[in-house]
Amino acid sequence: MVRTPREVQWMGTTYRFSLTGEDAQRALGAWESVVPASAGPPRHVHEREDETFFIQSGEVQFWMQARSVELGPGESLFIRRGAEHTFRVLGERPARMLTVVTPGGLESFFVDMAEKNLRIPDDMAEVVAIAARYGVTFTGPPL
Repeated sequence: MVRTPREVQWMGTTYRFSLTGEDAQRALGAWESVVPASAGPPRHVHEREDETFFIQSGEVQFWMQARSVELGPGESLFIRRGAEHTFRVLGERPARMLTVVTPGGLESFFVDMAEKNLRIPDDMAEVVAIAARYGVTFTGPPL
């Protein structure tokens, strides 16, 4: 069995895995991410996971299904699987978030991206292909 490393860095974001799908028999995965100012992923959909974000520090704009909300420390957002979404860190400081996915396993996507040092948008074709293995479809640009 290959164990998920406890920390990886990808595109300026540090992911610290506190509970992986391997640890929790795929029931859930949980990680803390420190995301740089102005950073965020392209719009996307998770086919397999519900995703919950807990903002620990910083300000984050979330976009979900054509609605936008800004969240700060102590606030959270639940995103049901199948809902198109993205986020962007606001201001000049990084944001720290705890993310919980059910079921677990999505954390391995970030490990794959970091190990291959893939960049968005430069390596988008390969990112899309790997994301598809995790049930993730990119649907549009970042915020």
